[in-house]
Amino acid sequence: MIIKIDFNSSEAIYMQLKNQIVVAIAQDKLKEGQSLPSVRQMAEILGVNMHTVNKAYAILREEGYLQLDRRRGAVVAVIHDKDSEMEALYRDMEMIVARGICKGISKEEMTWLVHNMYQQFGL
Repeated sequence: MIIKIDFNSSEAIYMQLKNQIVVAIAQDKLKEGQSLPSVRQMAEILGVNMHTVNKAYAILREEGYLQLDRRRGAVVAVIHDKDSEMEALYRDMEMIVARGICKGISKEEMTWLVHNMYQQFGL
């Protein structure tokens, strides 16, 4: 798995890392039970502060993508709580749909976007 950090992006580095790990899990590039580099190793690989990596890993743990184990480090362990996730996705998508409406994106265009994203993930 290759993480690419854009140091010129307005998106926080920890969010870039978090998002790329979630995408890698969705694309099956990171598999259940697979260990990620330690916080220290990941920070060295990316050339960022350890606290940045620690923050990304902590959020991934809170959101149910990783387990943090003192012996094994960060391990991919996706918690499948569909009801809770549906509620969280609804809140996130509410803002995305509102943005689309404000910018003149039709329901059909929004549906096309979602359909194409699922195709990008091979689904």
